[in-house]
Amino acid sequence: MQRLALFDLDGTLADRQSALNDAVAGLCKAHGFAADAEQWLRTELADRATVDDFARLREVFGLEASTADLWQDYVDLMATAVACRPEVLDGLARLRAAAWTIGVITNGAGDIQRAKLAGTGLASLIDGVAASGDLEIRKPDRRLFELGATRCGVSLADGGWMVGDNPAGDIGGGHQAGLRTIWLRGRPWPDGLPAAHHVVDDVTDAITILLAETE
Repeated sequence: MQRLALFDLDGTLADRQSALNDAVAGLCKAHGFAADAEQWLRTELADRATVDDFARLREVFGLEASTADLWQDYVDLMATAVACRPEVLDGLARLRAAAWTIGVITNGAGDIQRAKLAGTGLASLIDGVAASGDLEIRKPDRRLFELGATRCGVSLADGGWMVGDNPAGDIGGGHQAGLRTIWLRGRPWPDGLPAAHHVVDDVTDAITILLAETE
């Protein structure tokens, strides 16, 4: 099996929830949104955000700012607010030093996900990224995993690992893609979904497992 490690981004490598809170608060302050608009944003963007959400925001609240400007402001605020813990960055650097190829497979618009990778410092540690917005498909679709492997310069057919917190998208998708899997526990596990190969409480524990594979 080749040394390929594919990681989910939000909730796995980076803390999206705290960044979302900061970004929404900053956006609402900058544009003078009322409390009902802020609550609407927090609800609608809870799982993911696209430019279409901001088009609907304009319609619902009759805003003057353009959809493109609102979206770009949100992307910039998220890129500033999102963080990746130093120990995670260090772990990925250790994987690279051990000749692992590292990719990110993420559901989300390509521009905002890449902005997060750049803002956290993750971009310099990964070989390729596939975001669902690139193909208008989402995990667990095997094609997103194939795209991620290709952008890393390797073939999915040669195997590897998928690490993530979403049971169906990350673990179920990883199984369908022929990968071994590591699940960051937290979300409810669906009935009938095959078990992950490993279950951990933190992504640094997953990195430790991967490093042990090469020792």
